[in-house]
Amino acid sequence: MKNIFLYILLLSGVVISCGSDDDSLQRIDQILNIYMKSETNPDLLNAKKSGSFTSFSVNDMLGDRDNSPVTTIPLRMRQDSVFYIEYIAGAKRKKFDSAGINYYSKMAVTLNKTVNNTTQSVTDILEIHYRKTPELFQVSEVLYNTKSVFSKESGAPNSINNVTVTK
Repeated sequence: MKNIFLYILLLSGVVISCGSDDDSLQRIDQILNIYMKSETNPDLLNAKKSGSFTSFSVNDMLGDRDNSPVTTIPLRMRQDSVFYIEYIAGAKRKKFDSAGINYYSKMAVTLNKTVNNTTQSVTDILEIHYRKTPELFQVSEVLYNTKSVFSKESGAPNSINNVTVTK
């Protein structure tokens, strides 16, 4: 009798612990697809097009050292051959407020292009603001050289966030 009670108690514990509570999971929404264009060139990231950037590098300005490269930012191409920078994660986040619900990352983006057989570089600042609640961690705003280029309302559906920078 004692063994039956222990087995029932054990089985009840297993059944209760296996229950799933989808509401307790935090949704993560932080993927950015960053497109760059100018008034004359719709794809500044296509190295084969004249006047486009030939390479780029990203440095975490909040990193542990002055030189803290963010290496997990690949250059991707859509089916229609438009290039974009895919940012999923990699830069440190710091609290933006004392309540701990707003965070930010700050990166230096160095873009290189070849002009008359010499490499010219320009360094821009990419700042990503995040909003955190128990249910959701999401991108709330993206600034490029202190200019807002993307914003999302609190609680908006998860998606890949397309950011277009006009240079």
